[in-house]
Amino acid sequence: MPLKAVILIGGPQKGTRFRPLSFEVPKPLFPVAGVPMVQHHIEACAKVPGMKEILLMGFYQPNEALSRFLVSAQQEFKVPIRYLQEYAALGTGGGIYHFRDQILSGGAEAFFVLNADVCSEFPLQEMLEFRQQHGDMHSFVILGTTANRTQALNYGCIVANADTQEVQHYVEKPSTFVSEIINCGIYLFTPAIFQHIGEVFQRNQQELALCPYLGEESSNGWQRAEVIRLEQDVFTALAGSGKLYVYKTDGFWSQIKSAGSAIYASRLYLNQYSKSHPERLAQNKPGGPVIRGNVYIHPTASIDSTAVLGPNVSIGEGVTVGAGVRVRESIVLHGASLHDHTCVLNTIVGWDSTIGRWARVEGTPSDPNPNDPYAKIDSETLFRDGRLTPSITILGCSVTIPAEVVILNSIVLPHKELSRSYKNQIIL
Repeated sequence: MPLKAVILIGGPQKGTRFRPLSFEVPKPLFPVAGVPMVQHHIEACAKVPGMKEILLMGFYQPNEALSRFLVSAQQEFKVPIRYLQEYAALGTGGGIYHFRDQILSGGAEAFFVLNADVCSEFPLQEMLEFRQQHGDMHSFVILGTTANRTQALNYGCIVANADTQEVQHYVEKPSTFVSEIINCGIYLFTPAIFQHIGEVFQRNQQELALCPYLGEESSNGWQRAEVIRLEQDVFTALAGSGKLYVYKTDGFWSQIKSAGSAIYASRLYLNQYSKSHPERLAQNKPGGPVIRGNVYIHPTASIDSTAVLGPNVSIGEGVTVGAGVRVRESIVLHGASLHDHTCVLNTIVGWDSTIGRWARVEGTPSDPNPNDPYAKIDSETLFRDGRLTPSITILGCSVTIPAEVVILNSIVLPHKELSRSYKNQIIL
């Protein structure tokens, strides 16, 4: 069966919670477990038999980094990959409706839609098999997972028939408890979905014709009508119609909204590598650094044999790690240099940053509750009660930390040269 996949990558005014890291690369290209975030999606899509094309969709200006990534991904995964640029933020449904001819070209009988800011095992093949067993070949499937009662309120909640898994009720971020089954942002559609999105588009146009002032917030009313959200506008209406089903996964899943959640996502992917890509995990070797747990080291990195890395550490291209360095639960991006005896915990070290000798750079992990199997990562606000929420420490690109200082729970913007210790601060 000819299939396609659409990966929604958003645009520059989204991903603000990912700053200062999204200043340097588009958020979908940020490395998680050693490869760009969206490469995990592409790899999962490319494995599905019958996958004819993968489309990335968003409103980033095409740039060199994105073009280079698309070329290398096409070569690696042997599947055509293209980027379709929206003229504005059209919402999760508006973008695929705008480019419906591109998605349907080549006779695709079904297509996946994946949000780029999630990490998952991506059980795409299982979703296809589930659709064949439940419902007909024209039904749509949402990937769902179980959350705890309080956190479920932060997601789209799904009430489904226990026997058939048909979605009977869908509410996006409800104010009171609706269901523990939440939407994972991964869907399987057939071309029939465009009829339902088209109905929303026409309804939006009619409302604009009746109330023209609604369109004033955008440059013209037509653009306003094109902004369609799959979750609130389409799924809510489709629930209970017998066309929408949920496939519940027990595999790992998490959102990647903030920089802190990138470290957690990195841990989930590194854990998966032991089964899917054991060659990507570093091993303890004579004369090599001490590896504890799952660690990814880029082949070009230079690591002293007395360094201790792990668990959950990802070392990027061209990174230098000196003698006696300790790194745990951290992402070190390309070109960074950790001088002798530095200690880096729960931190993202930005591109080409330098940490001086005997310095300690530490953050507070924002992991889900380990005692609750259904707990998800909380999207923390940056401030609480007027104070910076303790979270992971982030060094933007080309930051210099001097020797023998402590940087704790802080965010350092790019190109800063620090001269002293900092605690719980945003250093502008």
